[in-house]
Order: sequence, then structure tokens, then C-alpha cells
Amino acid sequence: MVEIRNANERGRAEHGWLSSRHSFSFAGYYDPEQMGFSDLLVINDDRVMPGRGFGKHPHRDVEIFSYVLEGALEHQDSLGTGSVIRPGDVQLMSAGTGVLHSEFNPSPSERVHFLQIWIATARNGAEPRYQQRTFEPAEKRGKLRLILSPDGAQESLELRQDARVYAGLFDGDEAAQLTLDEHRFAYVHVARGSVTVNGQVLGEGDGMRLRDERNLSFSNGRDAEVLVFDLRNIEMSEFWQ
Repeated sequence: MVEIRNANERGRAEHGWLSSRHSFSFAGYYDPEQMGFSDLLVINDDRVMPGRGFGKHPHRDVEIFSYVLEGALEHQDSLGTGSVIRPGDVQLMSAGTGVLHSEFNPSPSERVHFLQIWIATARNGAEPRYQQRTFEPAEKRGKLRLILSPDGAQESLELRQDARVYAGLFDGDEAAQLTLDEHRFAYVHVARGSVTVNGQVLGEGDGMRLRDERNLSFSNGRDAEVLVFDLRNIEMSEFWQ
């Protein structure tokens, strides 16, 4: 079964320094029909003005990753980590027993556009940790590159959940296929551009839920960047229950 989540149906938050779109319920946006999908809890599409950002705040027992599309994002946390992530970088913070962090746009003139994504953890009370890796465009060009996985396969970042995340870049004749194991769910998010997925055209910000669809096909991209989530076949994570 396939279900489309159009970009213009997302929740919207405008704070002057921050323009955000919520694929699922988050903060002041609540929709009982959009409480995540399987273990995928949050996809926030954020644009932050120069010199602004999210002050230090706490999280626990959730997997949080950031994916920068434009600009740069400066990260600080209570684990002693300080880093700047740019397009191509993937940052994964496993909050575990608790962590404080801040995310800030260090540029005096350019905004930063990034996705912040939450995935439910399978290991409550674990030790907090931070991971970061650069995935070059060539690794994603015309293919789906594994960037997060439970076992760190193919030099992906190690996620504390039975989930896998792929990133791909598609333009023109470039095409790729992804075959899932039986009885899995999947979610596709188009970060930018447009692409045809299983015969349906998706544009920037669109999402697609797939239940028990083994094969995913990507083609006819127009400057497209996509994230694909391979998920357990549960309707809603226990995180929200």
C-alpha cells in the first residue's frame, strides 16, 4: 500500500529566525493522523537565518540525525563534541540517558537549510554517543547510499534501531532500485528537486509511505536528493504511546 504526504500538507512554523515544515506532529503542530511512521518520529525541514539557532536543550532515549542541504550548522553538546556540518555530512546523536545540545548557524550572511530527523531507539538507557561522517556526492549519484544502519554496514553510522537510511542523488537518466526484506515498511522523503518513485512523481518536501512493498524504483530525477527509510512493519512507535 502506498500513501503520499504532499509537501503543502505539512505543519508550518514561522518564527522570524526559523522557518520550519513538519512532516509529522511536532511542538505546536499536532495531527493525530501524522504521529510518525513506524520508528520514524520526526522530519523537520528547517531554514535558519544567519547568526541564529537552537539554544542548548535536552534529549534522552531517541536517535537524532541532521542532514544539511545548504549552508553550515554548528553543533555543541554536553559530551564535549563541537563540530560544523555541511552538505554531504551526516550527524547522528544517540541521546541515551540524556544529552544537552545546541545547533547554530555560524554564518553572518547565509542561512542554513537542514533536515532534523528523529528515530525511536531500541535501547533505552544506553550511553549517549555522537557520530559524524561525510558522504561524497559520487557515493550517492544515481544510487542509494546506506548512511545509517543497525550494524554500521558499509561504513554507515550505527543506529540503535532496526532501521536503515539511504541517501540518493538523481538527475536525468539516473535510476536506482531498492529491494526490501519481506514484511517491511518504507518512507521516502524528497529533500529537494523531484523524482519518480514507483511510477509516482514526488516534488520537494513530499513524502511517501510504503507498506509491504518489496521493490522501490527511482527515476526521472530533476536535481533530486532523497532519503529512504527502511523500517519495521509497525504502525506507530511505542515512543508516542
